[in-house]
Amino acid sequence: MSYVDGFVCAVPAANWEKYRERATGAALAFKKHGALSFVECWGDDVPDGKLTSFPMSVKCQPDETAVFSWVVWPSRQARDEGMKKAMQDRRVDPRTNPMPFAARG
Repeated sequence: MSYVDGFVCAVPAANWEKYRERATGAALAFKKHGALSFVECWGDDVPDGKLTSFPMSVKCQPDETAVFSWVVWPSRQARDEGMKKAMQDRRVDPRTNPMPFAARG
């Protein structure tokens, strides 16, 4: 059975291009280390919910957009092994490639 990792983050509109570049590199790294697919969804028309929503979950500021992405792996074991390797890849490692988004929520 496939295994899916999902991520939601708040990206400042001014960092859209930086985010896109980093996401492209991350997709290549995850696929190199076993992921089947990598999808990025830039929130275009995502209102706050009454109880919760993607923007609310990451405490989006007025100048930020909620982004939802996911990675599909062939199995949990492949994910565990691949994620460990991907996080050491320069394209993903936040020590060598700073994240252009807010890590909160």
